[in-house]
Amino acid sequence: MTIEIQMLTMGIAVTNCYIIGDTATNEALVIDPVDQAPRIVQAAQDKGWAIKLILATHAHFDHVLASKELKDATGAPFYAHEDCKPWLDMLPDQGLRFTGQRFPEAAAVDRWLTSARETLTLASISLETLYTPGHAPGHISYWMPAQRIVFSGDALFQGSIGRTDLPGGDHATLMRGIFDMLVPLGDDAVVLSGHGGRTTIGHERKTNPFLLEWQS
Repeated sequence: MTIEIQMLTMGIAVTNCYIIGDTATNEALVIDPVDQAPRIVQAAQDKGWAIKLILATHAHFDHVLASKELKDATGAPFYAHEDCKPWLDMLPDQGLRFTGQRFPEAAAVDRWLTSARETLTLASISLETLYTPGHAPGHISYWMPAQRIVFSGDALFQGSIGRTDLPGGDHATLMRGIFDMLVPLGDDAVVLSGHGGRTTIGHERKTNPFLLEWQS
């Protein structure tokens, strides 16, 4: 079993899109279809992978802008948390708010995730859903226990946390999610976030000013 991860950084918010491939079956999934669907498809094709599943950590525009185009191009189902629905529905208007131009519609969701912890599988790729709202309604982090990697979306960053000043944001809720869901993964767990570089839970627990302040 060999799992490989590609990171593409794209879009006006410099957001990370992750392609996780099973090199034995050449099936892959995408976490956060950020932008530029053709680039995502090409990156997978360059590896010989077929995209079979699309996941969103949350529904802010910079994480789902390419969702419909990518779904149309690949036929892959799109999963998001049920609380993302209002933000997905207003994706075109998110464009007006943040850029002055309308964005395309979001992909239709094939399966709504809930706050309950569950396991999603594709070939030998296994992800556990971790409910981590506070930055955005319905925010999900995805944990790969075998590889000890968590895709934290915009919950936890290297040296920072997600902003909580947008509608549906709440600082206390975000911090509780980080300490209830992410910190218990262990200091050696690698964090791949929606923006910025990789880090570990241990490094953030010991150095992240937001985590240190919450613990004080």
